[in-house]
Amino acid sequence: MNDLNIAPYERGVLRLFHLDMRPEEAKFLREPGAVDQVLGVTGLDAEQIDIFPVSDLEDLGLYGYLHDGCGISDDQLNREKLDAIKGWVLVVRSAAFRGREATLTLDPRVRLVDLFTEAVTNWSGGKIETESALPFSGHQILEQDTNPRRIGSAILAVAFVTVIGGLLWMIL
Repeated sequence: MNDLNIAPYERGVLRLFHLDMRPEEAKFLREPGAVDQVLGVTGLDAEQIDIFPVSDLEDLGLYGYLHDGCGISDDQLNREKLDAIKGWVLVVRSAAFRGREATLTLDPRVRLVDLFTEAVTNWSGGKIETESALPFSGHQILEQDTNPRRIGSAILAVAFVTVIGGLLWMIL
């Protein structure tokens, strides 16, 4: 098996592996560091790795898991190929490598099925040419008087003195 190279800062790539091993061995891969061993790397983020039997997906299937759950577009998926996969699979997202370059040396029981790219949003935009986008084109805010107004405090003090005076007048 050829080694698989992971580019530094790779984003949006999802790798699907078929696990040719007994269910007990596949379940063991859920333990910390176990996937690192079968992929031949260290320091993977376990939150970005899924290990499960295809039968757990029931009617959804691998196609539905990848399309609906992971956002993989239809043109990348081959339903017949995915429906033919039985047993356990390992799904590794790019984020599992934490932005580091890596070379995967796969265990013989781990076979790469395919890799997919997740749809990403293009946040870039062109230059805005409208008049309202020009600097200083919005309404100018007039400077306001920053001196504190003490009228509220004065009214509160007079009311307080009146109440205290009234109470003292009633008591005496």
